[in-house]
Amino acid sequence: MSPLVVMRAGDKLAAVLRNPDDEVTVRARGLLAEQGVPEPEIDRAVLGLGAALRRESLERKVVRELGGTDPARLARPRLKDDVFEAWVPVGLLAHVVPGNAPTAGVLSAVEGLLAGNVNVLKTSGGDTAFTAHVLAALAACDPSGEIARRLVVLHFSSGDTDWLETLCAAVDAVAVWGGEEAVAGVAALVRPGCRVVDWGPKLSFAYLTEDYWDDEQVLRGLAHDVCAMNQQACSSPQVVYLDTADAGHVHAFARRFASFLDEAIPDDVASPDDQEWAEITNTVLVAEHEELLGLTAVHTDEERRRRIIVDTRPALRASPLHRTVWIKPLPRREILSVLRPMRRYLQTVGLGAQRQDVAALSRTMLAAGAQRISLPGGMLGSYDGEPHDGTYALQRYSRRVDVQLDAAFRSYACLDELTETVQLPPPQREITSKSEFATLQSDLSRAEVFFRTGGTTGAPKLSAFSWADYHEHMRYGAEGLLAAGFDPSTDRTMNLFFGGQLYGGFASFFSVLDKLEAVQYPMAGQQNRYDMVAQSIVDNRVDTLLGMPTYLVRLFVEAGETLWSYGGVRKIFFGGEHFGEAQRRWLAEEFGVEVVRSAAYGSVDSGPMGYQCGEAPMRVHHLFTGVQTLEIVHPEHDIPVERGEVGRLVFTAHTRRGQRLERYEIGDLGRWTDPACPCGRRTPRFELLGRSGDVFRSGAHFLNYRRFGLVADELYGYAGQVQIVLDEQNDRERLTIRLERDRGLENHDVLADFLQRYPELWITAERDRMVTADVELCAPGEFVRTETSGKLVTVLDHRDRSR
Repeated sequence: MSPLVVMRAGDKLAAVLRNPDDEVTVRARGLLAEQGVPEPEIDRAVLGLGAALRRESLERKVVRELGGTDPARLARPRLKDDVFEAWVPVGLLAHVVPGNAPTAGVLSAVEGLLAGNVNVLKTSGGDTAFTAHVLAALAACDPSGEIARRLVVLHFSSGDTDWLETLCAAVDAVAVWGGEEAVAGVAALVRPGCRVVDWGPKLSFAYLTEDYWDDEQVLRGLAHDVCAMNQQACSSPQVVYLDTADAGHVHAFARRFASFLDEAIPDDVASPDDQEWAEITNTVLVAEHEELLGLTAVHTDEERRRRIIVDTRPALRASPLHRTVWIKPLPRREILSVLRPMRRYLQTVGLGAQRQDVAALSRTMLAAGAQRISLPGGMLGSYDGEPHDGTYALQRYSRRVDVQLDAAFRSYACLDELTETVQLPPPQREITSKSEFATLQSDLSRAEVFFRTGGTTGAPKLSAFSWADYHEHMRYGAEGLLAAGFDPSTDRTMNLFFGGQLYGGFASFFSVLDKLEAVQYPMAGQQNRYDMVAQSIVDNRVDTLLGMPTYLVRLFVEAGETLWSYGGVRKIFFGGEHFGEAQRRWLAEEFGVEVVRSAAYGSVDSGPMGYQCGEAPMRVHHLFTGVQTLEIVHPEHDIPVERGEVGRLVFTAHTRRGQRLERYEIGDLGRWTDPACPCGRRTPRFELLGRSGDVFRSGAHFLNYRRFGLVADELYGYAGQVQIVLDEQNDRERLTIRLERDRGLENHDVLADFLQRYPELWITAERDRMVTADVELCAPGEFVRTETSGKLVTVLDHRDRSR
C-alpha cells in the first residue's frame, strides 16, 4: 500500500477533527472524557491528533524517515549503479498501547500503515474504544479499503497472558509502549527473530546556567513544561539541574520557581488516583525526613497541587509526576559522570544557557545519552519527522532490502515496472480545463519555484512547485531518460534546451543530468549562433544532444558541414515538440545519428508524465505511475473512452506540493495502447496524437495540423517545419501552408499535391469554395515561435472571429 493512500485519508480525518461539531469528533471527545481525561487535555489531544494527521505532516515524516513518498519502490539509489534498494514492511506488526497517552495507539498504527504493514493493536485496559473509533474513522476516509484491510484493534487486559502470547506468536514485529515491566513481559513472549520495538520509559530534565536562574521568560516556560500534561509525557521535565555546586543557589532557585509553577497550574487539573497519591506521599515523606540531615527541602502549596523538592545530591532520579519536580545542583564538569549511568533512560533536555554555552553543553548532554535538546518552554514540542527516542519509527517498522543485477538491466531504473503496475485512483472532483489553471493556485503557501507556462497555447502564466516537487520530478525525469537509452557512464551531453524568462526546459534537464551524474555541457539553445554551438560540440567530443526538435534540426541545417565532418553525434533526446519521422531519417542518413527519442513527455504545468523506452514507437510513452494518474476522456464529455479511442488527457499529480494539480486537462489528445511492451515494463502506455489546438475548424470542416506534416512526409520525405496560418482576405477565409524553402519543393505543385492527398482540405477549398488555400515557402527564421520557449507555433489564427 502506498503511503499516499494513508496521507489522503489522514488529511480527510484531520479536517474532521478540526470540526468540533462533527459526530466523529464529538464521539472521540466523549470517549476521552469517559477515561477521565480533563477537558484541557482532551482539547490538546484532539487538536494534536488533527495536526499530526494532516497530509503535510505525514508527508514530511515519510520523506524524512524513508527518503521519499514511495519508499517501497525497488529503484536505484544511484542511477549509475546496478543496485536496487527499497524499504519494505516488516509484515505483521503488533502495537501494545499504553494507557497514559490516549493518542499513542492511533499514531503508532498510522506509522505502521505508512510503512505498509498489517497492524494489530492491543489497547490498554482503560481505553474506552477511543483508539478503535478514530482508526475506524480513518479507514472510512479511504475509499480504496486498503487501510481497513490492514487494521485490527483488540481490547483485552495485559494480564491475560494467553491472549498476549497468542498475539505475540504470530507477529513479525511488536511495538511496546510502557514501563520496563511491560516491555520485558512482551519481549519474553515473542518468538526468536521477532523484532521488538521498545518505546520504554524515558526521563527528561532541564539544565540552567547561572545567567538563566532569574530569567522570567525561561522560568515561565519551564513551569509550563512541568504543568502542561501533568508530567505524563516522556519529554516533561522531572528534574531541574542548576550549573552550580552551591546548595544555597539551589534553595534560592526553588523558592523563586514556586511562584511561576503556581501560575502555570491549570484550573481544571486531574487529581492523582490512590496509587499515584501513595507514590507522591512516600516520596515527599522520605524527602522531609532527609531534610533533617540537610540534604533536602520540600516546598508544597496549601492545596497540594504541586511539590518542589530540593536535593543537594546530583544523582538523577525519577519524579512521582503530577507537578512534582526535583531541583538539584550539577556543575557542568560533572555532567558526564553523573548522567551517563542513566543514559538508556534519558530523553529531552530543556537547556537554558547563553549562546556561547549552548553548543558545548548540547554536545556534552548528547554524549551523556540525551536524545533531544530544546529550550525551556518547548520541551513538549515536536516537528514532523522528528526522531523518537533517538530512532526513526518508520525505519524500525520497515526492512531495507536490495537487489544486485548487471548491465542487462542498465536502462531499468525501477524493477517494479516489470511487474503489474496499478495507477492510484484519481480524486473525486470535476475535471479542470487548461483555461482554468489559475483555479488550482488558491493555496501557494508551499510554493517555492515558479516556471512560466502557457506561452504556446495562451497567455503565459506561472506554474508553482515546492523544491521537493522539483527534485522529485527531476528524479523521475532522469529515470525516463535512462529508459530512453541514455547511458550516464559514457554519454557526453550538451544541454541545448532554452533557458531564461522563467522558462524551465534548460534548468530542468540540467537537474536531470545532475541526478544521473552524467557529463554535461550546459550550453542552452543559442539562436542564430549555430556555428559556435556546432564547434563546441566538436571541441568537447559531445556525442549526445538534448533540446527541442525545431532548434536541433535547424542546428544541423545551418552547421551541417561542421557536424557532418565531425560525425560524432550518436544520440538526440528531445522534448517540447513532435519530432517528425522524415527528420529522424534525415539525421540518421546524413549525420549518422543512431538514436532520436523523446527525453520525456512532460509539461511545465504538471511535470513529467511519461517516458519512452528503447522499444517505443514514435509517439508512444509509458506513464510515470509513481507521480501521475492518467485518465483519457471523451473529446466532448467527461467520461472515459474505450481502449484505442482518442480522447483528452487528464492528469493528477499525486505528490505535488507547490500547488494542487488534480484531474487537470493538459491540452493533449491521445489513446491507450497495448500495455504489453517488448521492453517488459508493465506500466500503462499511451500514444500522443497532438494538441487539442492542433484540430481547428476551417470553413465548415475540422482539419488536423499533424495531418499536414504527414502528407508532406508521404509526398516528398519532407523533414522541415510546417506552420499553418489562418487569416481573411477579401472577406474570404484563407489557409496558408508554410513550408521551408530549399527542401526541393520548388519544382512541385505543392498545393495540388496537398489537395489530392488531404480529402477534407480539398472539400473545404475546392468543392465548397469556402476557403482559399495557399502554400508559402519560407526561410527557417521566418517561422513564428513563442518568445519564452522558442517552440514553433503550429497554427497561427489571425481571423477576426478568433480575436
